[in-house]
Amino acid sequence: MPPTVKNTGDGSAWTALRHLLDLLAQDAPPEHFTRAAEAAQDAHVSDSEAAAIAEATQVALRIRRTLSQHRRREAELAALFDTAGDLAGLRDLDAVLRAITHRAKLLLGTDVTYLSLNDEEAGDTYMRVTDGSVSAAFQQVRLGMGEGLGGLVAESARPYTTGDYSEDPRFKHTTTIDSAVMEEGLRAILGVPLRLGTRVIGVLYAADRTARTFTPDEVALLSSLADHAAIAIDSARLLDETRSALVELNAASQTIEAHSEAMRRAEDAHDRLTDLVLRGGGITEVATAIGTVLQGGTLIHDADGAELARAGADSEPPSAKAVAASRAGGRAVPVQGTWVCAVLAGHELLGSIALTGRADLGEADRRLFERASVVTALLLLLRRSVAEAEDRVRGELLGDLLSRAADSTSLTARARRLKVNLNHPHTVFVLHADAVLRQRLLAAASRTAHTRKGLAGLHHDNVVLVCPSDSPGPDARHLADELSQAAAAPVTIGAAGPVTGPAGFADAHAEAHRCLGALRALGHSGTGATLSDLGFLGVLLGDQTDLIGYVEQTLGPVIEYDAKRGTNLVHTLHVYFSVGMSQSKAREALHVHINTVVQRLDRIGQLLGRDWQTPERALEIQLALRVARVSSVGGIGNGREDG
Repeated sequence: MPPTVKNTGDGSAWTALRHLLDLLAQDAPPEHFTRAAEAAQDAHVSDSEAAAIAEATQVALRIRRTLSQHRRREAELAALFDTAGDLAGLRDLDAVLRAITHRAKLLLGTDVTYLSLNDEEAGDTYMRVTDGSVSAAFQQVRLGMGEGLGGLVAESARPYTTGDYSEDPRFKHTTTIDSAVMEEGLRAILGVPLRLGTRVIGVLYAADRTARTFTPDEVALLSSLADHAAIAIDSARLLDETRSALVELNAASQTIEAHSEAMRRAEDAHDRLTDLVLRGGGITEVATAIGTVLQGGTLIHDADGAELARAGADSEPPSAKAVAASRAGGRAVPVQGTWVCAVLAGHELLGSIALTGRADLGEADRRLFERASVVTALLLLLRRSVAEAEDRVRGELLGDLLSRAADSTSLTARARRLKVNLNHPHTVFVLHADAVLRQRLLAAASRTAHTRKGLAGLHHDNVVLVCPSDSPGPDARHLADELSQAAAAPVTIGAAGPVTGPAGFADAHAEAHRCLGALRALGHSGTGATLSDLGFLGVLLGDQTDLIGYVEQTLGPVIEYDAKRGTNLVHTLHVYFSVGMSQSKAREALHVHINTVVQRLDRIGQLLGRDWQTPERALEIQLALRVARVSSVGGIGNGREDG
């Protein structure tokens, strides 16, 4: 209750004024001032005193309003100062926006405050922060531009206020917005734009669940808070952009550093490999160096798929399909955990290089591997140039040997410079394959010549190979198998020798050439032989007829058996063939039991082989028997007739 004015008769007016000052000091409500003035009038003061008390009451009320405004302004300024402080230490945008909406709620004394942001892509505005809201639907509502109070504020960039939203026809009402507002129970709403320059980025709201009118001061206060919210949002955006730029800059710096390191490593490896090649390093050394740099195993093959070097790898050679894929794309390709790169000189395929044990080869190491293939190409080109020069020299020497174009002393000296010793036994091999495979066959023969310290080249349209050998027949058969595999086609070889000294090579070549012709005429493609391996045909084709050697080669096991046992199986053979290979007639001619004939023929089969009665072998044996009878070889007619 306000204090009453007492009638003292000696200063009631002064007492009333004193009570007005007490009310100002107590920040009493406005109605207390009015009641104090009425109490003074009831104390029967004079008219002049009553007028003075009434005027003082109005002045006191004005002072009270001024003081209230100052206190409110002080609180608003304190709130704005605190908000600015929050912005200065901005770390979390959502936290700052929540603080702004909460301060707006406290300063304006409303039930709910909330903030929405514009979505430029969707063309609407959506709820971002709320304070005092209880409806989930309201907290998730989206407003199209121009829809509802908020949509109109976002579109027009002007503050709007309503004392009772649901009854206000100025706004475009929608079912979604109206139902959300109704569920929240809001009636009076104030919305102000969040502006960045001339662009509106959202709306800040204050709302009550009872109808009321928002004053211009409240609009101004909420607008000030909205300006701070806009600054907070823009500052957060700039901070995020700065952070993103720093992250991107750091990533770019790391990428540049990694690229520089990869370039440095690639240059070092390239220089190391190139220096190795220029110092005369071999293909195996290069393969080892590549494997060391890339921490894997290395395989190097030539264009025909022949292995040139292997370092730390135990896998199979790359398929032709993988090499073709790398050649077509110009890059290394992965094939089942192995990286394959074609070795090219321009468009020419020189070979391939495979890297094993590095299924996870990165881009930098992949390019390093591809650089290694360039160095490998350089090495193969150098090797080829050297090999071509050496093969030319070797070919010239071979041609002179086979054509007797120089004296023996000169030929021996030239051969010695090529590390070929003509004073050791050598065999001449004449090779034949389809014409389209001649160059491949020559390359394979050259590799064999290098390996065996011999000579290889073309002579009279045939590939000729001269190698140290004292067993021409077996070596010819072995070479036929080896070179057929290398050429991927049948290779037929005629051989002659062994020859010691330069003088005999021309005759040996002629004999080997005749042997090759006989093999081809007989259809023995893909095999190797000497004339002596051809039986009587070899005897007929040979320059020097070795009848005794032919007999020993054909009947040697039987002759040796007769000599050791004192038997005469050679005579049994002669009789058996002379009666037309009839066991019964042979029994009569030999005057023995049929079982004895069978036993002797079985023994002969054991000595000569199971195919001794085939037409071809039988002809060979009969010819050898006739030569033996003429030459008295084998002691025909001597010894016992048992087997």
